[in-house]
Amino acid sequence: MGVKVSRFGKLQDGREAHLVTIANGNGMTVEVTDYGATWVSAVVPDKTGKCADVVLGYADVTDYAKNGGYMGATIGRSGNRIGGASFELNGKTYCMEKNENGNNLHSGPDGYDRVIWEMKTDAEKNSVEFSHHSPHMDQGFPGNFDITVTYTLTEDNALQIAYRGKADQDTIANLTNHSYFNLEGHDSGDILDHVLWIDADAITEADAQSIPTGKLRPVEGTPFDFRTPKRVGQDIEQDNDQLKNGGGYDHNFALNTDGSMKKVASVTAPVSGRIMEVYTDCVGMQLYTGNFIEDTQISKDGNAYHKRSGLCLETQFFPDAIHHAEFKSPVLKAQEEYRTTTIYKFS
Repeated sequence: MGVKVSRFGKLQDGREAHLVTIANGNGMTVEVTDYGATWVSAVVPDKTGKCADVVLGYADVTDYAKNGGYMGATIGRSGNRIGGASFELNGKTYCMEKNENGNNLHSGPDGYDRVIWEMKTDAEKNSVEFSHHSPHMDQGFPGNFDITVTYTLTEDNALQIAYRGKADQDTIANLTNHSYFNLEGHDSGDILDHVLWIDADAITEADAQSIPTGKLRPVEGTPFDFRTPKRVGQDIEQDNDQLKNGGGYDHNFALNTDGSMKKVASVTAPVSGRIMEVYTDCVGMQLYTGNFIEDTQISKDGNAYHKRSGLCLETQFFPDAIHHAEFKSPVLKAQEEYRTTTIYKFS
């Protein structure tokens, strides 16, 4: 066990970033940075004991700043999409930046992924806590919002990500982590042969701009049925309107959950035998198969990432939930605690 802090480069404006390395007694190590409260790496053993880094990422902070894709970042104040880049709350309309087809994606270009967070390590708990003050009208959202994101590495090879926050006005709060995973190794090719299981009977149907229509579409008999484990690539090229809209999987799964912490997904790599299980208390999870990763995105080892080099499993409220009364509300009431946890466990 141990927590170590080192430099992670400097941004163009002079801000310096730091890298936190957390190790457990099983030989697993995790790296996170205060830039974007971002998950940089996870080195885990395979079935033979051979270790590899299974999280896509970059060599230093300058690459994170210049590249898109939100790799490993904490996304907030509201992850995923808000239709029309505006919403009404308590009779008042709030407008955000339109950064995707006239809609708002991941709270716009000045999201939490671009912030240097305050940092506090705890060697005894094998954790690091990142904190950030998001002022009133930051990104267009009402209320001063104080948030912490705590990464804790356990002795059973699980990384726990705990989100806590409070605002002084009613606001939207929907934070997530945008890590891309490739369990064969971050630079080992595509993830189409990974075997995926998701505990969800439906997805939120999306239009051509990936904005939910408000309907839940059953997965039964569709490419979105992962209730029995199957290869990610088995149905990804099927003639399906939802797959065409997303260029592959880029959809929110309505998890079978009562809101308590439970296992909602697992991924298995066929060659290495590595398994990742996802536990969460969130109601939704976005499966994204890296459909738009660009070849110009150079990895931490100097190799190019390509389309479908990794997959994301982003736990969340449903996208655009503020516009759909039938979805669980993402509104955080003034002085109430925002509290959610997601665990990624490796074996």
